[in-house]
Amino acid sequence: MASAVDTGSVVEVVDLHKSYGSVRAVDGVTFEMAAGEVFGLLGPNGAGKTTTIEMLEGLLKPDSGTASVLGIDVTRHPGALKERIGVQLQTASLYPNLSVIELIDLFGSFYAKRRPSGELIRELGLEERATALSGELSGGQRQRLSIALALVNDPELIFLDEPTTGLDPQGRRSLWDQIQQMRDQGRTILLTTHYMEEAERLCDRVAIMDHGQILEMGTVNELVTRHFRERTVRFATREGLTDEMLAGVRGVQRVAHESDETVLYTSEVPQTVGALLKLGDELGMHDLDLAVRRPTLEDVFIELTGRALRD
Repeated sequence: MASAVDTGSVVEVVDLHKSYGSVRAVDGVTFEMAAGEVFGLLGPNGAGKTTTIEMLEGLLKPDSGTASVLGIDVTRHPGALKERIGVQLQTASLYPNLSVIELIDLFGSFYAKRRPSGELIRELGLEERATALSGELSGGQRQRLSIALALVNDPELIFLDEPTTGLDPQGRRSLWDQIQQMRDQGRTILLTTHYMEEAERLCDRVAIMDHGQILEMGTVNELVTRHFRERTVRFATREGLTDEMLAGVRGVQRVAHESDETVLYTSEVPQTVGALLKLGDELGMHDLDLAVRRPTLEDVFIELTGRALRD
């Protein structure tokens, strides 16, 4: 794949703003993306991820701020981006009465440069469904088709907006493999997602968004190290083990809750585990199932926003 942007920043966003009435959908966003990286925007619904992407695609005009994509000022020349970017469509946007190959041929006709339909069908694993109507595809197959359509013009930069939402675990992991293959081909990808595991596996860097602002940005390791020096001890929340009791356990720095789990942050794992098991025995809880691990991106998100990503 040839690219006019071989080094340096592919995307440069400075103090971007977009409001709808009194709602500040994007409120001063600034970030850069390097060529060949997968950059993730993480945040709950309403965080401003999709609005940010639509401004970078040239679909929405910012109220203020600047955005340069592939060296093009998207506020002044949005049409110049068309031939050079790929945009993953939501599956609801696909024509249900056209076949897979007909859809790829149709979308290819929109561009001066296009990849062969058969090549895309093979690359996305759709050979056996090439003549099937898009309305007859499974959820995972429709998502792979939407990515094939995003690749039809051999783009330098690809926008994937929550590409695995609604897929079962097998379909999600299959699509992860396709995204990793695109990265291995040297493409630059901007990805939004609800799934922390997805971001940890796919993204070179991530930005955590909430209420229209970027709260933190960096690699997963950088974000975790920036916020946590401890490890976590986790177990299913039990009645009778109060936060006050747990806060008094040796080594515990902080007590938190995620879904139905209690999470203890500790700098003294062996001592904390021993004291916790002893406390459980004293309360007649002999079946505490403890798990010890390093804090994750999910922990960082909760630390920053006070809620889980999917709240």
